[in-house]
Amino acid sequence: MFTGIIETCGTVRELTSVATGAKLVVEAPFAGALEIGESVAVNGVCLTVTERDEATMSFDLLAETLAVTNLGDLTPGSRVNLERALAANARLSGHFVQGHIDTTGTVLAWDPVGQDHRLEISLPPPFERYLIRKGSICIDGISLTVANLGVGSFTVWIIPHTASVTNLGTGQAGRRVNLEFDMLAKYVERLLGSR
Repeated sequence: MFTGIIETCGTVRELTSVATGAKLVVEAPFAGALEIGESVAVNGVCLTVTERDEATMSFDLLAETLAVTNLGDLTPGSRVNLERALAANARLSGHFVQGHIDTTGTVLAWDPVGQDHRLEISLPPPFERYLIRKGSICIDGISLTVANLGVGSFTVWIIPHTASVTNLGTGQAGRRVNLEFDMLAKYVERLLGSR
């Protein structure tokens, strides 16, 4: 379980194809403090640490993970958002995030407005039902608030702090981002669907 509050950005050292998917190696300041088997959200994807040293941590990526997320788009030097799992006694500053990506969206616009940025992201039609104005959305592991809903897209606002401490700072129209919708919406849908 995570909160969507990014601890730091890491740098991809390598992404190597293997028979069952890929191996991802990320350089991170907290790598040496991790235990093998610990969970880390990388761009919002819950991954298990399989190896680590003082500077890097490694993860095994399944073919399913590569198919559903943007992790397969990474190259050496890519910046990734990182968050360690939520401690039971920690403050919950964002919202409950599982690290289970629902789909990806594409950055449509990154418009500066004063000191902030308006970020518009495409939204595949089957997932539109999970968003509400002022509701929570997790984009590349970042807990954000939906500002507006459009047809086939949604908008969030990015403050300077978020732009500076995450990988959103470049804006890059056309870049794929991982989307995880609020689990409460998915549970409500499931409960109502079984009536």
